[in-house]
Amino acid sequence: MSAAAPTVGLLYPGYSAEDDFPQLEEALDHAVRLPLVHTSVGDDVHTVEALLDTGSPGRLAEGAARLADAATLDAAMWACTSGSFTYGWEGAHVQADALAQQLEVPVSSTSIAFVEALRFLGLSKAAVAASYPDELAQHFASFLRHADVDIVQFASHGIYTPPEVGLLTLPQVAEMVRSVDTPEAEVVLVPDTAMHSLLWIRDLEEAVGKPVLTANQVTVWQGLRLAGASLGPIPLLGTLFTHEG
Repeated sequence: MSAAAPTVGLLYPGYSAEDDFPQLEEALDHAVRLPLVHTSVGDDVHTVEALLDTGSPGRLAEGAARLADAATLDAAMWACTSGSFTYGWEGAHVQADALAQQLEVPVSSTSIAFVEALRFLGLSKAAVAASYPDELAQHFASFLRHADVDIVQFASHGIYTPPEVGLLTLPQVAEMVRSVDTPEAEVVLVPDTAMHSLLWIRDLEEAVGKPVLTANQVTVWQGLRLAGASLGPIPLLGTLFTHEG
């Protein structure tokens, strides 16, 4: 592994699809390092109340302290969509800013990364396939609309816990993506870092013939961007990693 490999630290709540990240490291021949620290959770369920607790300042600060001890970082990500968008647009940015101050490197979150990825691709009409129960999923929709994203199709799938999401297979995720696709949609968004996706992006894009943005994908992309990394096109990770901007 090259000493020059960019290092993006990940703060990841609980246990579900964290193996996505080391699998990607291996697939990329360790051209990037993605050290991961599990942040603590209380009730590991998909409710607004639980996710506000998951993303609370104390839990994030404790995880960030362990991440700083574990690796020398170029950037870091709060790798949780729902634990950031439940705080709203301003609150999500306050989260990231607090972590950046603590870690002394650029920091963002998965929710913010979705918006930044859409802006980078120049896309604004999105279909959303959310694994969450509808009450929680609607908070993601509100977050996107705050950033002027036009949601042309939307579905929530009522999965109550992150570990259940982590068990979804590629055919199941592909069907979720196909189920919300419409001709109006320029892109399909698939939130939830509890869902495996990093090695499936090309398959998901082939399923609908257009860009697909998943939580773990945009998390890695935003982290590398903040780290100032230039790895060249990465076809494995789909349109987001091959678009020239």
